[in-house]
Amino acid sequence: MPLLTVFLGVMHWMEAHLLSCPFKSHTGIDCPGCGFQRSILALANGDVSHSFQLYPASMPIIALIIFVPAHLKFDFKHGALGIKLAYSLIAVIIILNYIYKIHTHNLN
Repeated sequence: MPLLTVFLGVMHWMEAHLLSCPFKSHTGIDCPGCGFQRSILALANGDVSHSFQLYPASMPIIALIIFVPAHLKFDFKHGALGIKLAYSLIAVIIILNYIYKIHTHNLN
């Protein structure tokens, strides 16, 4: 139980101390990265669908963050190519999500 208490305490602290977006504070509209922090918190709370709604690229980014050190440690045969493809896929997801937000007028 103490580990659960620590986890919940860390989650509560993180929710209370989200970083503000400089782009949004100056322009009043979301940047292409807005929603990432809230998405990570939703994912940590086990709400995968809400995490995806907030920022679709968060799970591929986390997968890449896990894969890169594994590739550096074990030197997978096609790991470098996989990393390049993952970066490209993440960029496409971010761009398409931002275009969708513009199209649906969801830039708060």
